Amino acid sequence: MTDTVKTVGRAEAGPILALRIGGASKSFSDHKVLDAVDFDLAAGEVHALLGENGAGKSTLMNILSGIYTADAGRIEIDGAPVSVSGPAAAVALGIGMVHQHFKLVQPFTGRENLHLAASGLPVVPPRATVDAQISELVIRSGLDVALDVPVARLSVAEQQRIEILKTLLLGARILVLDEPTAVLTDAEADGLLSLVRDLAAQGHAIIFITHKLREVISAGDRVSVLRRGRMVLANRAVEDVTRDDLSSAMIGGQDVAVTKRAGARSGADLLSVSGATVMDGGATFVSGANLTVRAGEIHGLAGVGGNGQRELAEAVLGMRPLADGRVVLEGHDLKAASVAARRGVGMRYIPADRSADALASNVTLADNLAATAVRTGALGRGLVWPGRIRAHAGSLIEAFGIAGASGGARRPVRLLSGGNAQKVILAREIDGDARLIIAHSPTRGLDVAACAYVHDRLIEAASRGAGVLLISEDLEEILALSDRISVISRGRIASTADGRPDRAQIGDLMLGHA
Repeated sequence: MTDTVKTVGRAEAGPILALRIGGASKSFSDHKVLDAVDFDLAAGEVHALLGENGAGKSTLMNILSGIYTADAGRIEIDGAPVSVSGPAAAVALGIGMVHQHFKLVQPFTGRENLHLAASGLPVVPPRATVDAQISELVIRSGLDVALDVPVARLSVAEQQRIEILKTLLLGARILVLDEPTAVLTDAEADGLLSLVRDLAAQGHAIIFITHKLREVISAGDRVSVLRRGRMVLANRAVEDVTRDDLSSAMIGGQDVAVTKRAGARSGADLLSVSGATVMDGGATFVSGANLTVRAGEIHGLAGVGGNGQRELAEAVLGMRPLADGRVVLEGHDLKAASVAARRGVGMRYIPADRSADALASNVTLADNLAATAVRTGALGRGLVWPGRIRAHAGSLIEAFGIAGASGGARRPVRLLSGGNAQKVILAREIDGDARLIIAHSPTRGLDVAACAYVHDRLIEAASRGAGVLLISEDLEEILALSDRISVISRGRIASTADGRPDRAQIGDLMLGHA
């Protein structure tokens, strides 16, 4: 891809950009999240920004995109100071950000979401013009996605593609990508990295936020690392740093690798799914799927996003009806059982989108942690005293090392970093009564230390005798943790193998090439 992608926001790519952020500081209450941070970005480059959850990356980018106002500091574009007074001002300046948590209207189609975004421009283009530009962007960027299907029916990966299209459609020349490959398979991630390099070659200035060191090496020109609100490694050419340099800068000298699952002795079948078919609106999402999970094992389910993983998981959990087939847990047929009944016999769920599906963001940490225990009666029957709920939360905060909980169990969950929010879900879902844990992309958007923590907890749960169904588009995660691996493609279970089969073989099955 060598031609400039035209957008409805700007008829041409515009002048060469340069961005400089100087001395940016930001505090929330008495907590300083950014401390005099400097950052710069040249036109035509990819500047990778690394840092653990809570390091300040999102805060810095939210200042750049007009969501937050810095307490101190300045922003310059093309050498001139600018005021980014809000998101609309950021768009007018050619700044676009693709967030981890997407900002799409779920009942709308992808195309309707793109038209909605274009309607906010100072001069609203004709509908036909927008449609033509959308088609051109899809072809040139390779971001192929079903645009005439409600977003709610799309996978997380497909929704991300629409977000990227939306940002490009509005004419972003400074493009911020926040963990863009977190929901992608290896093949999809490689395609996105190629797209990023092409956009940079056209003159776009790209900030690439990631925790994956291979992506820095593959796509980045320069790299900077934030830790605890300070820039600890700044503006280094990628070829001049090593993986150890980056890992040490991110986590303060402690290298954390992907947890490797030692060979485990699994027991009898715990979960048996046979002939499962899931339909919605006349469309078939899962067709005749057969799957077992044994007690004490981690069974990995690999697949490209949008191939029926979510629908299968939700059918097992009772959140969707089965058009055909059976779900059996420890000999009990659960086809007609409610979600509450299934949770009552030990089914637990870690969904892919924690903010939308697993947490009540404005509710206290204590109430989020107590949700399962209250329903199962673990904290008593009938009226549960608030003091008991807070004590329960306090023990889990300590046991799971939930940081950022200053203010105690009464702190709203929305104030936690992504890694600590995921710990809340783990603390609630992985308890002593859990028999089957369905973990869908449990490390999405987390840093290396948080990923290792999640992996360790899943391994511990399996070691206690629980069965774990690990659904992930991250092949490295699947290969490292799984005792058995299945592949889902186009709604069908394509293959199941003991041990850790060849990565290329699994990749071919995921893409339907085998």
